[in-house]
Amino acid sequence: MPQNNYLIDTNILIYHTCGATKIINFIEDIIIRSSFNISILTKIEFLGWDKHTDENFEKCLRLIEIANVYSLDDDIANKAIELRRKKNIKIADAVIAATAIINNLVLATNNIEDFKDIKELRLSNPML
Repeated sequence: MPQNNYLIDTNILIYHTCGATKIINFIEDIIIRSSFNISILTKIEFLGWDKHTDENFEKCLRLIEIANVYSLDDDIANKAIELRRKKNIKIADAVIAATAIINNLVLATNNIEDFKDIKELRLSNPML
């Protein structure tokens, strides 16, 4: 397992791409220690983001290439199903939350409100 204990949410990568200083420092600190962790859904959301220029997309692709990408497996799928049945949560958010829970990772996100009702999920907002 990677050295760090964060799963990076899509919005954090977008803030990084847009130049948010706190997020750039947060991501660079994690990368210095090891690669960083994302869900396969974050990879899809981030690289599929409609605001990328061609040049920006290539830079983001290189960033994602050093990430540890957690694939969707049965344990994560079952936890996401459980979360969707118990909470009013989007599919992508359920998969990202389930990935963090199953792999004992802290979810780094600026969207704390989207996940606040999931008691077993540890959250961190690096924007604060």
